[in-house]
Amino acid sequence: MEALLSQFTLLANEACQDKNFDPSRIEDLMKLFEQEAYNSWAAMDGGANVEYEGAEISMREAEDYLNSLMNSAMEEFENSNKELNQKSEAELQKLVSTAEATKKVSESTGNAMAIGAKKYLDAALLSATASMKKTSAGVGWGGGGLSKNSKVHPS
Repeated sequence: MEALLSQFTLLANEACQDKNFDPSRIEDLMKLFEQEAYNSWAAMDGGANVEYEGAEISMREAEDYLNSLMNSAMEEFENSNKELNQKSEAELQKLVSTAEATKKVSESTGNAMAIGAKKYLDAALLSATASMKKTSAGVGWGGGGLSKNSKVHPS
């Protein structure tokens, strides 16, 4: 481009000094300027295309990397979630079995208490009956001297 500018300067000086100067020489030089400008633009455009394609490749690589990170994070989350669900299920089963065992123990304890209370009541009734029989035999209600309406001192 600088060579063309130098040549343009020389032609301009020549045009100013020579009255027979052919203007087509400047037109030819202007076509060379145009060609040089077009070549510069094409080179710049080609560089921009290369940079654009490089940026596009970098973006795809970044997207792939982010997708990889996201997939890894999702897999880790799913594995963690699955593990927590398994632990929760195991803990729930343990609590259910403990509750069922406690229920069985409380039912058998309740049954044992009911049986014990019934036996205690039966024993108390038998004892009271025996005591009454002994008392009535000693006092004479069964065959003898006192009537049922007679009063006996409690001591």
